[in-house]
Amino acid sequence: MGLREDSVWNEIVSSCAELASFNARDIKRQLEYAGVTLVEGYAKFDDNSDRGSHHLVISNEDDDGKTTTTTTTISTDKILIATGSRPFRPSGIPFDGVRVFDSDSINGLNYLPKSVVITGSGIVAIEFAKIFSNLGCDDVTLLIRDNSPKNALMKIGLDKDIAATLVADLIRSGIKIERGCEVGTIEVPSSSAMASATAANAYNNQNRIVPLKISLKAKGGGSDRRLSSVHEIKCDAYVAAVGRLPNTNNLNLEAAGIEVDEYGGIAVDNLFRANGVKDRNVYGAGDVLGRPFLASTGVAQGVAAVKNMFPPSNPLDNDTSAIIDSACDPNDESCALEDDLLSQAAGVNPTTLTANPFAFPVGIWSSPEAAYFGLSTKQAEILGIDAGEGIALYAECLRGLVFSPNGLLKLVFQKSTGRIVGVHICGDDACELIHYGMELVKNRRTITDVANSLYSAVTFHEMYRIAAISCMDPKAARKSRAAVGRALTERRRNSSKQ
Repeated sequence: MGLREDSVWNEIVSSCAELASFNARDIKRQLEYAGVTLVEGYAKFDDNSDRGSHHLVISNEDDDGKTTTTTTTISTDKILIATGSRPFRPSGIPFDGVRVFDSDSINGLNYLPKSVVITGSGIVAIEFAKIFSNLGCDDVTLLIRDNSPKNALMKIGLDKDIAATLVADLIRSGIKIERGCEVGTIEVPSSSAMASATAANAYNNQNRIVPLKISLKAKGGGSDRRLSSVHEIKCDAYVAAVGRLPNTNNLNLEAAGIEVDEYGGIAVDNLFRANGVKDRNVYGAGDVLGRPFLASTGVAQGVAAVKNMFPPSNPLDNDTSAIIDSACDPNDESCALEDDLLSQAAGVNPTTLTANPFAFPVGIWSSPEAAYFGLSTKQAEILGIDAGEGIALYAECLRGLVFSPNGLLKLVFQKSTGRIVGVHICGDDACELIHYGMELVKNRRTITDVANSLYSAVTFHEMYRIAAISCMDPKAARKSRAAVGRALTERRRNSSKQ
């Protein structure tokens, strides 16, 4: 007798909650060990104009049958705002946290749906699509506004071949992709219909629920969706994964004179000081500044902001120049440009962070994983860099062939110097492998350096050397990849016959 499906799902939910709780407790322990006083509650700037940007009002709500609100006022010299972000919720979607979710509330899902529809073409949407598919959801559908899922991924920075590999994997996994569309309406079953269905399913010993009905329309709300396209989808659950917004709407920022953008993101200078504040004593870090909404960049910005708030006594503690090798040909304009971008990246400059390809590595925790750092050939071309590229397939190294043959690693290099300016990976452990690639770019290593390096046998890192050799002899490399591809296809064919 096998395990009941709901038992497995409950174990998954329980494990996720346990991990989240452990992480929260660990953060609180770190604050305690650092001597930080923790005050829990909802904070906002004081409405009293005389107090300006130096006073916060903290409120606490206790729900014990009746709601009691207590408030405390804190006075301080400096303030760091790091309140994170929340999912963007498109208008007209009946979010209820039961059948219709955003990318945060989906964590409260208490059943494994047989079918799920996800709106979004970015990293989070793809991650959720693969999560549900891998957990055994029979029918997963992605709704994207773009007519090409590959182009949609390229718009958020992915290399063309990495984007194509991810899309191919989605299709191979049985995930459906509806292009050029968005949600029109969502019809949620009434409570009486749900109750009737529950009784019927219990009688027939089935685990089914009345489906949602989602009508689709052309992107932008137009009526020109092709007749041959899908116009209605039925599913158990719906998820909107269409971006995030800074959590600043309840902070009463206007009382401190803090300037925000159209999405509520705090506008800061290169020292992370909030614009518009008379005393320049308020700082911001992380998601409250807007994109890229990554934990890693949020932490780095927090560290940089605190150093600016309380400058270290030793100037070397705040010196980032050692991160960049200044041995650059003064006549090489592209090298000077790279120097400037790397310098800004080292300081996590908030004013240029999202536009700087050298600011941070990006990881996509799907299966397979994908990650990149630095320039793609298209970005290099825009910057005036004559770049080439070399590719290594996972199946070209022994570990990849045995354990994970689907995937690739790509090096982008400047043709005149051989200097590596970008690394792009799709496959197992891509989010780990990218950090070695990041160091190659930052330290201006060349394809010759990598080709002449010794890597341990039966490791994914061997792909770096294979890709570097591919840069040097692209014709031979194409023949090698073609031969590996044919062998892999034959191997799959034989396996399917057994």
